[in-house]
Amino acid sequence: MNHGIELRNHLRELRHFHIRLTISAGFVVLLFCLLLARFFYLQVLRGEHYTTLAEANRISIVPLVPNRGLIFDRNGEILAENHTTYALEIVPDKVTNLEVAIDELATVIEITAEDRQRFNKLRRENTRFQSLPIRTRLSDVEVASFAANHYRFPGMEIKARLLRHYPHAELLSHVIGYIGRISDKDLEQLENNNELENYRGSLHIGRTGIEQSYERELHGVTGFEEAETDVAGRHVRTLSHTPPVAGNDLVLSLDLKLQQAAESAFGDYRGALVAMDPTNGEILAFVSKPGFDPNLFVDGIDHLNWRLLNESIDKPLNNRALRGVYPPGSTFKPFMALAGLELGKRTFQYAINDPGYFSLPGSQHRFRDWKPGGHGKVDLHKSLVISCDTYYYMLANDLGITNMFNFISQFGFGRKTGIDIPGEVAGLLPSPEWKMKRFKQSWFPGDTISVGIGQGYNLATPLQLTFATMILANNGTAYRPHFVKQIQNSITGRSFEKKNNQMYTLDLKKENLMRVNNALAGVTRPGGTAARAGANAAYTFAGKTGTSQVINIKQGERYVASKIQERHRDHALFTAYAPAEDPKIIMTVLVENGGSGGSTAAPIARQVLDYFFLGKTPEPLLTANINNRPH
Repeated sequence: MNHGIELRNHLRELRHFHIRLTISAGFVVLLFCLLLARFFYLQVLRGEHYTTLAEANRISIVPLVPNRGLIFDRNGEILAENHTTYALEIVPDKVTNLEVAIDELATVIEITAEDRQRFNKLRRENTRFQSLPIRTRLSDVEVASFAANHYRFPGMEIKARLLRHYPHAELLSHVIGYIGRISDKDLEQLENNNELENYRGSLHIGRTGIEQSYERELHGVTGFEEAETDVAGRHVRTLSHTPPVAGNDLVLSLDLKLQQAAESAFGDYRGALVAMDPTNGEILAFVSKPGFDPNLFVDGIDHLNWRLLNESIDKPLNNRALRGVYPPGSTFKPFMALAGLELGKRTFQYAINDPGYFSLPGSQHRFRDWKPGGHGKVDLHKSLVISCDTYYYMLANDLGITNMFNFISQFGFGRKTGIDIPGEVAGLLPSPEWKMKRFKQSWFPGDTISVGIGQGYNLATPLQLTFATMILANNGTAYRPHFVKQIQNSITGRSFEKKNNQMYTLDLKKENLMRVNNALAGVTRPGGTAARAGANAAYTFAGKTGTSQVINIKQGERYVASKIQERHRDHALFTAYAPAEDPKIIMTVLVENGGSGGSTAAPIARQVLDYFFLGKTPEPLLTANINNRPH
C-alpha cells in the first residue's frame, strides 16, 4: 500500500515537471521571439538611422568659414579688408568657475576690465554660441605665454581668425558700416530665412551700412571637411573636403579722395554732405560729421567706448546724411518756382513789389522777409537769386497746399529714395490729411505760407535734397541713388556692373526748367546769395542757399546769432550742381548750427567742387559770418 502512494506521487511530480518544462520552453521561445523582433526592428526598420548615428560618432563635420568679400572705392582703394589675428576664446560651458579662471588667466596675459565687460556682454547675447573671445589681436609674446600655460586652462583656446578691418576708420563709418558678433536673434532670423546652414562656424554678420545691406554677397559660401575620428575624438584622416567659397568683392561708386576732401572742407563743423553723379545716381561722396571708428564694434564694443559714443552731445552714431531731418529752408524755393510755372500761377514776367512782409487777407500777422524793408520789385528770376521770402509767401498762398503737395512730392520729398543702405527715413512733406492724422487739427492758411519757404512742418534729409536737385538739373529724370558700382565674383573674377538705375522722368516744360536753372546759376554770380562762394570759379555752377531754423524768433525780434546758444543757431544749407549747363556732380551741404547757407555751406561746396574739377586741396572752414540771416 505504501508503494502505491509513492508511485502516485512520482507520477504527479513527473507531470508537474513536464508542465514546468513546457512553460519554461515557451518562455524561452517567447524571449527568442522578442529578441528576434528587436533585432528586426534595429537592423531592418531602424537600420539606416543607427548606421547614421554610428557614422556620426566616427565622422565629424567641420565647417570651413569663407573669407569675407573686400570693399573698394571706384579707383581701387581698399575700404574694408580682412586681417589674420590671434584671439583667445573661451567655451563657458567647459569652464568650472569662470570668474576664477579669468582671474588666473589675467596672471598670464593682460585682461582689462573692458575685456571682461565685453566678454560678459557677448555671453548675454550669445547663449547658444560655443566659443567667445575674451581677447583679440594677441601679440606673438602673448600667444607663446598662453601656449606654455595651456594645460592650466581647460575650455580656453588660441584661434587664428580673419578679423575685419576698416583702414579709414571714421571717414566712411556711416557708409561702410561694420560687422558684429552673431547673436541669438541673428541665428533665429537666419533660421527663418533658411540661411542658418551657410553660417555654421561663422562668428560675424553685417550690422549697418554696406556690410549689412550686401551681407549675402560679402559672406560667401561655407565649406565643410569630413574627418574620421577615434574614440577619443582625435583626428585620424580626412574623408572629404568641400572648400569654402569666398564672398564677392564690392566696388563702390565712392571716390575716397573726394570723400577726404569733403571731410577736410568741413573743418570742425558738424553736418552732412551728399555728392552724386546726376547721370546715373552713383554716390560720389557721403559725409556725416562727426563719425565713429567702426573697428570698435567688430568683436563687441566695450562699455566705456559705447557710453562715450552713445551719450556724446555730437551724436556721432547718427547718420545725418541718411537719417537727419531738417527744414529745407530756401532750398525748397526752386521747386515752388517750378510749381508756379507748371501750374499756371506764375509767368516769367510776373513781378511783385516786396515791402518786406506778407499778410493774409484779413489778418494783422506779418510773415517777414529775411531782409527788413524788402527787395522792391521782384520777378521769378530775382526771387531765386536773392532768395526773396515774400515772393514765395504770396506764391504759396496762390498755389494752396494741395497743389504744392501733389506737384512737389514728384521730386521725392516726403518719401525714401531707395538708396542701397538701410536706415533711410522719409522726411515729411506735410498735407492737411497728415496734420489731421498727426495732431487732430485742421490745416490753416498760415501753415501753407510756412511750407512755401521750406519751414513749418517741412522736413527733408540731405540725401532727399540731393535727389530732388538731381531731377531739377536733369530736366526731370530721376535715377536711384546707390553706392555699389560693381560686384566682382570671387570664383570667376568677372564683374557685374549695376546699370539701368533710371526710375522715372517727369513731364515738365523745358522752358520752365531752363528758366529755373538759369536763376540758380545766378545765385552764384554777383548779386546772388552765394556770390562769394562762386567768385572767380573756373567752371560754372548753379546752386541754392538755405537757412533752416532751429528755434522760432518772436514776431518783431531780430535774429542775432551771437546772442543765441551755439546749438540753437540756424542750420546752413546749400544745394549745387556743376557745370551748370551740363552737370557732372550734384551736391547738398548741411552745416549744423552754421548760420546762413551763403556764408558757411556754400564755401564748403565750392572747395569740394574745386577739388572735383581742379584737384585743389581744400582748406578747413574754421569760422563763418553767422550773424545775419540771408537765405
